[in-house]
Amino acid sequence: MIKATPFDFPYDGRLVAGNTALVVIDLQQDFLSTTGYFARKGYDLSPLRAILPAVNRLISAARKAGVAIVHTRQGYRADMADMTPYEKWRRKRSGLDDTDVLLRSGAGFQIVPEIDVAPHDIIVDKTCNSAFTYTDFELVLRARGITHLMFSGCTTDVCVHTTLREACDRNFQCLTIPDACASGDKYAHEAALHMVTVEDGVFGVLADSHAVIEGLSRLGDRPETTEGPQPAAHVSAPSRGG
Repeated sequence: MIKATPFDFPYDGRLVAGNTALVVIDLQQDFLSTTGYFARKGYDLSPLRAILPAVNRLISAARKAGVAIVHTRQGYRADMADMTPYEKWRRKRSGLDDTDVLLRSGAGFQIVPEIDVAPHDIIVDKTCNSAFTYTDFELVLRARGITHLMFSGCTTDVCVHTTLREACDRNFQCLTIPDACASGDKYAHEAALHMVTVEDGVFGVLADSHAVIEGLSRLGDRPETTEGPQPAAHVSAPSRGG
């Protein structure tokens, strides 16, 4: 089990590597670079970049334990056919017209190079705050028998929290890692974490990266595979209405 608040994870005491995934939300250039969306909106990038070492330590521990790693990326088609009128209006309001920011065709759509992405990691491309909306995320998890999710990434209050809430409604057991999540808004980050634990863990539990890594270390080393490197599994969101 992993020491957590308000109870240890998982609640039934059965932590199984094959049933567990580390979810790394939207650690992309568009959110962490000086030319990306957050920088253009005037947010301080330092809290976002500060979590990268912790996320990499978690990825290493998860990989060693045999826990699946899922990265998500948010962005729209180059032709913006999957963007609603409201989203287009917000894009113009943010001064993003005539840029490739938050478009899958842009360099900013890619995960930052500091994050360790292995060929066998799962990558889910999404257009919405939740990784479940208009994607095959849940199908992939169910197909692999994954029932327990550990959340990291950005932002705590938007994409992490939205995905977390939907995961809980779909009966996944959820753990959020505060020092591996970040937001450009300190108050929103803290409020989002507080909401996880209310009502005796309505959205699961909180555990810092050290506790998670310690818990994963007790699952034992993952046996070496005899297969060669496999290409990353990409799951793209279909166009809306399709």
